[in-house]
Amino acid sequence: MAKGLMGKKIGMLQIYDEAGNNIAVTALEAGPCVVTQVKKEEKDGYSALQIAYDEKRKKLFSKPEIGHQKKAVGDKEGCFRHLKEVRGYFEEKKIGDEINCNIFEAGEKIIVQGISKGKGFQGVVKRYNFSGGRESHGSTFHRDPGAIGAGTSPGEVRKGQRLPGRMGGKKKSIRNVEVVKILSDEKVLLVKGSVPGPSGSLVYLYSK
Repeated sequence: MAKGLMGKKIGMLQIYDEAGNNIAVTALEAGPCVVTQVKKEEKDGYSALQIAYDEKRKKLFSKPEIGHQKKAVGDKEGCFRHLKEVRGYFEEKKIGDEINCNIFEAGEKIIVQGISKGKGFQGVVKRYNFSGGRESHGSTFHRDPGAIGAGTSPGEVRKGQRLPGRMGGKKKSIRNVEVVKILSDEKVLLVKGSVPGPSGSLVYLYSK
């Protein structure tokens, strides 16, 4: 059964396991998420739950957005900023139900998806680890990419040539991330290793 949850990256820290080993973990604020829509095979052609996260005041939303979340929000003063579909979620849920970090278990392997840190426009040395040229006086070739042509034939720059450009800021998924600890009261998951994105960025946690 597929499981999914949205949250925020808090940051990294170190903890010790029962054997005294030091483990680098990332703390993630996992949920709670509210079900805003239930899709079924008979009506929609596939099974899915639409979940919502990060409540903000209603004046920040358009009327269609408020109307879509009306059943799930109920008497709440705000609406949810982020919506996400979890396909194949077969557990019985209805609109307005809350999903929290307890859907996962310690030791479980999950997939963490986020937007990597944006580095802006970068040259080939930073972007692709090119060595560059000599740093000695008189050299006019320091951090340039060098020749990019393909000779007389075909006489053009080949597709896929590594050149300066925008670095980072892309959707990244890390698979087989181990859930080390679940702090239910704080709504926090501790997962082994690093995950994409800066602290405070949105992350999507799911397993298939």
